[in-house]
Amino acid sequence: MASAGRRKVYVRIADELREDIAAGRNAAGEPLPSIAKLGERFGAAGATVERALSVLREEGLIMSRQGTPSIVTDRPEQVEPPEQPQDEAEGPTEEFALLWAQLQEIREHLRRQSARLDEIDERTRNL
Repeated sequence: MASAGRRKVYVRIADELREDIAAGRNAAGEPLPSIAKLGERFGAAGATVERALSVLREEGLIMSRQGTPSIVTDRPEQVEPPEQPQDEAEGPTEEFALLWAQLQEIREHLRRQSARLDEIDERTRNL
């Protein structure tokens, strides 16, 4: 059960940081606070904060290098489809655009479901 508690904390941290980025409180090109400062903010261990940052890195919202602060690279609503090779100058195909839009909808749905599961876990923890 302890691992479920840790998972919930890092997911919540990732969700809150994602909301900060989406709202522009952490703009593209700006560094995030240090892991220590984020740990203080969320009352979490450094490893938990690092796990939350890993989620954001996988989503392409931040980039990190060892010894330097994580940098915001994109806002969630600004995520664009990957660039097509130069020889396809006419742009993405209609099928690609449709699939990309569906992928974005799925990502948002999964984010909402994760939040709902965390709420259920919180409500049923002491039953």
